[in-house]
Amino acid sequence: MRLVRKGSFYSVSVKPGDLVNGHCPSVGVLFDSVAETAAADAVGVMLTGMGADGADAMVRLRETGARTLAQDEESCVVFGMPREAFFRGGAERLVSLSNMAQEILNLLPKRAG
Repeated sequence: MRLVRKGSFYSVSVKPGDLVNGHCPSVGVLFDSVAETAAADAVGVMLTGMGADGADAMVRLRETGARTLAQDEESCVVFGMPREAFFRGGAERLVSLSNMAQEILNLLPKRAG
């Protein structure tokens, strides 16, 4: 699963591929494609999950200027992926699932009108 851009439009391309970090689709592949395609225009969010898939890619995404969040331990079923993303510096901060939507909206640019 990858983010692709055609002109001013973004879409997601889903094609069979090799396992990455033992997964297909892989959050790492998705976040790397977002870093390449949208960079600072993106908001990356890591939700509950086991392991570390996507943690290093979230670091790379954040390095492009994207804003990044991860789900906090209290609201996770499994804190593995969000913990690793935060621990490695990929997630700016931990956020409760119940507050995640508002936090994402707060990161989006305000539009006039």
